Amino acid sequence: MKTRINRSATAMLLAVVLVICLCLSGCAPQVVGVDYSKAENWAYLPLNENITKDCDVFFVAPTVYLGTADAHSMDLGDEETKAQFLGATNMEKGLYDGDTNFFAPYYRQAALNAYTMEDTAAAPYFDVAYADVATAFDRYLKDYNQGRPFILAGFSQGSEMLLRLMAEKFDDPTLNDQLVAAYLIGWRVTPEDLNNYPFLKMAQHSGDTGVIISFNSEAEGIQSSLIVPDQTLGINPLNWKTDSTPAAASENKGAVFTDYTGGIVKEVPNLTGAYLDPVRGTLRVSDVTPADFPPVLDIFQEGVYHLYDYQFFYRNLQENVKERIGNYLS
Repeated sequence: MKTRINRSATAMLLAVVLVICLCLSGCAPQVVGVDYSKAENWAYLPLNENITKDCDVFFVAPTVYLGTADAHSMDLGDEETKAQFLGATNMEKGLYDGDTNFFAPYYRQAALNAYTMEDTAAAPYFDVAYADVATAFDRYLKDYNQGRPFILAGFSQGSEMLLRLMAEKFDDPTLNDQLVAAYLIGWRVTPEDLNNYPFLKMAQHSGDTGVIISFNSEAEGIQSSLIVPDQTLGINPLNWKTDSTPAAASENKGAVFTDYTGGIVKEVPNLTGAYLDPVRGTLRVSDVTPADFPPVLDIFQEGVYHLYDYQFFYRNLQENVKERIGNYLS
């Protein structure tokens, strides 16, 4: 009995100490950060003799972790999910790495199920994801960049994280001077974002630099989606117009469908044309049907082509990366 009382007293004392510590730190548990000096925490980390290009890309992957009832952040110790993360990165990597040194951190991304939660409940999971991305970017600048110009590139949650990174860090003229372009594809950039952060600039044509390239693909008739509830800003990746001038399918240099190795499974020139919706700002894809390209994930309704943003316009984007790098370097 005496031993049980002493253990109970000890446990109570530890609980009191924990509460005091939490309150002193803002009454919130402290999340241990990821050490990005370790290569194991990078999906891609080129070093020394592998750095052969004049420009880098810092790429942030889309959501691959679905989550569970009790888990809403990706565990970097989960090797199966990390393999999916690497695969999702590979699907876009070939678009960028022909002309850049390709850097891509693993990060504790918010699970897909966090997008269905109330904002206040979901915020801590997105904060963890952003903290990792920001820490990785700081490490990249400090140890690996060596003053080279860079591209920011992401998809879906990756683009969401990079938009937040730009909002918080790119009022620094030095960073803006190094930025070739930011490909924030598959996430919304709103007029409010530009009003709040006037140093953010949207692309106006195919060759400007230091700008954001963004679009969100959907069928005609879609009026709201998880990614774009009401309005976004964007550019048409076929004709590089920011108005609703339509681009014909003949201007599409190749839709490319890749697998988790980055290998090309299928390539279709002239798959579809597109135009920007004059009200929503989304990219209306005019020559395919929702039945041909289903949303796959239940979180998206039929006609939201989110998963195909890169694939539908792959060759045009690949060519555009080369053009913007060339313009910056010249």
